[in-house]
Amino acid sequence: MAGPLTDQITPPAGPLRTLAGDRPVVRVLIRAGLVLVKRTVLLAVLLALVFTGVELLPGDAAHATSERGETAVDLAQRRHTLGLDRPVLERFWDWMSGLPTGDLGTSAHGESVTDLVSTAFPNTLVLGATALLLTAVLSIALGCWAALRPGGRLDQAVTGTSTAVFAIPEFVVAVGLVLVFSLWTGWLPAVTLADADGTPSSWTMLVLPTLALTVPQAGWNTRIVRAALDDEARAPHVETAVLDGVPPLRVLTHHVLPGALPTIATGLATSSGILLGGAVVVETIFNYPGIGAVLSSAVADRDTPVIAGVTALAGAVISCVLLLADLVRDVVTGGRR
Repeated sequence: MAGPLTDQITPPAGPLRTLAGDRPVVRVLIRAGLVLVKRTVLLAVLLALVFTGVELLPGDAAHATSERGETAVDLAQRRHTLGLDRPVLERFWDWMSGLPTGDLGTSAHGESVTDLVSTAFPNTLVLGATALLLTAVLSIALGCWAALRPGGRLDQAVTGTSTAVFAIPEFVVAVGLVLVFSLWTGWLPAVTLADADGTPSSWTMLVLPTLALTVPQAGWNTRIVRAALDDEARAPHVETAVLDGVPPLRVLTHHVLPGALPTIATGLATSSGILLGGAVVVETIFNYPGIGAVLSSAVADRDTPVIAGVTALAGAVISCVLLLADLVRDVVTGGRR
């Protein structure tokens, strides 16, 4: 009796059936394309603001990278070489025209920005992706564990702890990790040493930076998971499954969790941008060879092409993650809004 009744009330959850029937694959792809175009336009606007913002800062790249003893004539020549004597909109258009081909311009020191970030940015992606994966595992596991006994001591402990952990900034977590695991116990290295190819020389050097990024976001996403599961638990098909005597764990994994996936995916996608932003601070603390050092040096040098290049790469990664979350939501909900 329990099985047929549950099957009748439970909405069809097959993503493939949904895409093939009510929401064809073509319509889903069209929607994804429109979202991608919209976010590309927003990224272009953000890059224009980056160029304008750096222009409004005191000083310029020619002055910031000048050597002692250079005359006004030397500075004027350097500004001409860097193109700083041209209007900012003209420089922005020239830089944007090379973006589709992967040309991120030339830095104030005469280096190719593409070459400059080709090693540092993958290191940051490894750090951020590892932290995002660990965040997903921890938040889903803790949220589901707490949801098995709603309102109980475990649920209250998980909710309270996750709130407190999220309130701690990444740099505070990083300092605490260094104190405990490096200075007091000596288990893990406090700084990152790079090999000749620019990558960390040991995987152990990834542990503390990854944990420093993961801990606050795991707290935030655990709350999202717990709230999403709580909302989905009130759905009619879930209540029917409970009344039919379905075991609590099966109710959670087969009826509650699938419906909560869109909200969970959106929360994790939002965390990807926060993780990349927090990586700049964490990389500085652990001397990690990522994009943080490149970006901080570029800001000090007023090096607009480097700042814009890092922004473009980070924006592209975040847009792809958000698009993936949109696709998950569209597939699970059958395209209904």
